Parts: sequence; C-alpha cells; structure tokens
Amino acid sequence: MEIESAAQGKLGVFGRCKALPGKAKDKIFDVGKSVKKLGKDDPRRVIHSLKVGLALTLVSLLYFWRPLYDGFGMSGMWAVLTVVVVFEFSVGATLGKGLNRGFATLLAGALGVGALHLSSLFGKEGEPVVLGILVFLLAAAATFTRFFPKIKARYDYGVLIFILTFSMISVSGYRVEELLEMAHQRLSTILIGGTTCIFVSMFVCPVWAGQDLHNLIASNIEKLANYLEGLLRTRKLIAGFGCEYFQASEDKDCIEALKNDKSFLNGYKSVLNTKGTEESLANFAKWEPGHGRFLFRHPWKQYLKIGVLVRQCAYQIEALNSHFTSDIQAPVEFIRVIEESCTKMSSESGKVLKSLASSIKAMKHPESANEHVENSKAAVKDLKTALEAAGMGDSDLLAIISAATVASILVEIVDCVEKISEAVHELSQMARFKKVENTVSPETKPKQMLLHRGSVKPVLDGDQRPDHVTITVLDTASIDSLENVNVKPQGPKKPIEEV
Repeated sequence: MEIESAAQGKLGVFGRCKALPGKAKDKIFDVGKSVKKLGKDDPRRVIHSLKVGLALTLVSLLYFWRPLYDGFGMSGMWAVLTVVVVFEFSVGATLGKGLNRGFATLLAGALGVGALHLSSLFGKEGEPVVLGILVFLLAAAATFTRFFPKIKARYDYGVLIFILTFSMISVSGYRVEELLEMAHQRLSTILIGGTTCIFVSMFVCPVWAGQDLHNLIASNIEKLANYLEGLLRTRKLIAGFGCEYFQASEDKDCIEALKNDKSFLNGYKSVLNTKGTEESLANFAKWEPGHGRFLFRHPWKQYLKIGVLVRQCAYQIEALNSHFTSDIQAPVEFIRVIEESCTKMSSESGKVLKSLASSIKAMKHPESANEHVENSKAAVKDLKTALEAAGMGDSDLLAIISAATVASILVEIVDCVEKISEAVHELSQMARFKKVENTVSPETKPKQMLLHRGSVKPVLDGDQRPDHVTITVLDTASIDSLENVNVKPQGPKKPIEEV
C-alpha cells in the first residue's frame, strides 16, 4: 500500500508539473486580454504612458550628456525623481503638482538658508538649538495648514514638499559645506524636471481635466434622461416608467421587451458615486490655462453645482426604482387615474435632460428644454387634478399609498429637473455658450404668424354686389389680433357676411 501511495503521489506531482505550461499560457492570455481591454476603454492611457517615458528620457540627458553632468553632477537625479512624482494623467493635475513643487522648493530653500544664517549667529553651541526650534515651529505650522479644506484641496502637495525641503536644507546644512551650491543645483534640476513634465503634458496629445469634467456632467445628465425617457424597445418610443410600473397597460410587447432587457434601468447608478471625481476634475481644471472654448476663469464651480443637482435627481430615481421590485400592486382603477400624468412627467423630464445634455456637449443655449419643462409642470397639475377627482372607495389603502408614493417621487423629480435646467441656463450665460437661432419652417409656423397687416378691398360689379375680394399686403409683420386688419369697401357698404 505504501508503494502504491508513493507511486500515486509521484504521478500526481508529475501531472501537475505537466499541466503548468498550459496554466501559464492561460494566465498570460488572460493578462493580455485585460491589457487590451484597458487600452481600448481609454486609448489616452497608452498615450500617457508613452509621454511619461518621453519625459524621463529627456531629463536623463542630465546624466547621459557629459557637459550637463559636469554642471549638475549627482543632483541630476532630482530631475528624474521630479518627473516620476509630478507627471499626472491630465494637464491640470500635472500643472498643479509641478507648480506646487517648484514654488514650495523655492520658498523652503530660501527659508532654510535664512534659518542657517540666523542660527550661526548664536555660535557653535546655540546653533543646533536654534535650528531645532525653527524646524519644530515651521513644520508644525505648515502641517496644521494642511487641515484647512481649501489648502488641502489645492496646495496639500506643495505644503508637504515645503516641509520636506526646509527640513533637509536646515538639518543637512549644519554638517554640509557649500550649502548654497548644493541648494542651487537641486532647485535647478527640480525646475528642469517640472518644466519638462508641463511641456510634454501640454503639447503632446494633452488631456484636459476641464474637458473631462464637461463631458462627465453631460454624460451623467444623459444617463438620467435614458432612464426617464426610456429607450426604443418596440416600434414606438415608450416611456420607461409608464411601461415598467404600469403593467396594466395593453402594450404587451413593451412589457416583454423591458423584462428581457433592463440594462437602461441601471445606467443611473454610476451617477451616484461621481462626487469625488467631479471635485478632483474641477480642482485640476482651475490650474489649466484657457484652451479651446474653455476660456480663462471658466465657471468650473457651476459644473459642481449641476453635479449636486444631478445626484439629487439620481437618488430620487433610486427611490423610484425600488418600487419596481415591490410586490404590492395598486388597484387598476387607481392606476388608470394617474397613469397618463405620470407617464407624461417621466417622458417630458427625460426630454428635458436629453436636451440639456445635448446643449452642454455642443456648448449651446438650451432653449429647446424650456418647452419640455413647461409640459412636465403641466403634467404635475393634471395629476393633482386627477387625484382630487378620484375617490378611494373600498380600495386597499396600502396599495394606493404605494402608487401615490410613486407619483409623489415623480413630482419631486420634475422639480429637480427644473432646477437642473435653471443651473444649465446659468452655466450657458456664464460660459457664453452659442445662441441658437430660431429657424422656424413655414409648415411649423403658428397660424397667427401667417397673418399680415394689410387692407381688404371687395371688387364690385355693376349691381354693386361683391363677387370676390382682393387682399393687399402692406408689410410682412405679424399681427397680434384681427383688429389690425383695416377693411375698406368700395361702393355702398355691405355686410362682410354677404361676400
């Protein structure tokens, strides 16, 4: 038995060793698929990696090229280190880190040299005591400033570099001779590394944080619009809410389509967790210079305001979505009362958000959204009227409350969508979006717009009976009422009805 067990053990080990090449091949294949997917999702990641490699190669010339190495020596390594820690994905993030590091190093270096000069006045015995006190005071004060929200948001990295540089210069200067030359070399190489990062980031396939924030806000609004407005599931455009909740509808194709594919119902969930990303992008965007249609002092704070309202609307949709999985079914009679108004609120709110998203993407005034906002508000009034006219009777109170809650949430969504529309209008004014010219085709002109100011003259025959009339158009201005039409009959006055 022991011999058989040993043989089986050896066979098992041999089998596992034989299977290793196949497993390794599968693992490599999976890694390759992950790398390909990562690059496909955002090709800018591949470009960013190449840009970092280019920047590192450029600053490495401080070591590779002998004349530069003779000038900077071992301090050239600080340029390489600066590229590694400063180069970020977007231009704004790179500018923020680069400027923070540059100014913090310059200020800390000046204060460090000043601290050494001050401490030297107290002699050999008092110098380390004074240096220790200065390091303690400045490090403690700088660390405390990092707790201020505004400083932490924009200058936290700079404060950290200030503490590091001041401590290194003031402490090492106590033992190192020729401190000024060392500080000059380090500061120069740090500035060279930071400048290289900024130039490569800005002029080689730049990635603008402001553009990403702009697109993110528009995309989030569009996701909410897709939920509320619904998607083309059958031959007609069906409101997602009306088909999903009011399953008493006779459109069985719509219900079956939504049961088979509810992917659009989950699109809004990604909006709920975008606060951190939006704030980071807005912070980085403030460092960026004007580019494209994003001019200097672009209203980035307004994007954050819109983002807050969009998330509030997403939370309302989350509450609305929870009722779709509820087992409580409202009475069909009560559903019929509120179905039309609720479906219209959902559809019109979706159209508002769709229009707002399109206007943000194109950077044009969202004039077309106003009509849908008014339609959604009119649907709210219709719902209130329908609820006042409807009687509860002997219906299940709990079931009615569930359906009424859904209607109430929709009313809140309409109000939130209106606030989003107002915020986008403010953004369009602050950012100077393009104004859309009203080009109305003759087929869509209101009938009152086709009326013109002129005179009506009946043409009379021999017996003074008007056979027909002629209309003379004086100008092309539209009239507000028929009182502007001047009737001038020729011959005996006849009632206009006899014409």
